[in-house]
Amino acid sequence: MGRTKESFTRLHWLLTSVNLARTSSQTWNKACEAYAQKYWALVIGTPKEREGVISAPISKVLLDDGKAERVILAHPSGIDGAQEAITEYRVMGPTINGCSWIELQPLTGRKHQLRVHCAEALGTPIVGDYKYGWFVHQTWKQNPQPDFEPFTGEPYKLRRPEGLEIQKGSVLSKVPLLHLHCREMVIPNIAKFLSSTGGWHENGTPWAKEKPNLLRFVAPMPPHMKISWNIMSSYLV
Repeated sequence: MGRTKESFTRLHWLLTSVNLARTSSQTWNKACEAYAQKYWALVIGTPKEREGVISAPISKVLLDDGKAERVILAHPSGIDGAQEAITEYRVMGPTINGCSWIELQPLTGRKHQLRVHCAEALGTPIVGDYKYGWFVHQTWKQNPQPDFEPFTGEPYKLRRPEGLEIQKGSVLSKVPLLHLHCREMVIPNIAKFLSSTGGWHENGTPWAKEKPNLLRFVAPMPPHMKISWNIMSSYLV
């Protein structure tokens, strides 16, 4: 999304932390405050609270003599190179087939932040995330949980909607793909603050007054998640 070094730098600061991107400009800061990323994820289980804020620092550990790495929740002592990590979340619907759809909004941009927060902080790993939720996946597949229609309390089971033949990677697959999707992103319109010569105008370029301060992007779910969404939105009592 960053087509120049300057725009890339500003976006990188923003995605890492809104505080890092702040300047003395009220116009730019106001645009930064509106910045948001919203992710949709299918997780195994249901968080204890329907919505909340996860404030759990994370850190990296090296494995296999430095050939691999893993992100974990940081030790409370804070002496292991911990990075601040904050995520807002809300549960979007009932538990179906032992899984729940949730919306995640990261307020910091750390590697694997959402995956670790779901698996270790909430105790509900994302479907298809075998790195951070392998053992939970094994239990979930071996012992499917009975579910109940949220309004009548009657038992129901998953079914394949008419015309939906492909199940590859979906929740019904033996090995589902990762069910994490950046659904929506709102970012400052960098073009309003950056001139064609590379100069940065913190209050916006004089010739860009009519340009919007913000850009909003909404992305459709990838095919395997869309199949899971359709399947889990269909009840058979």
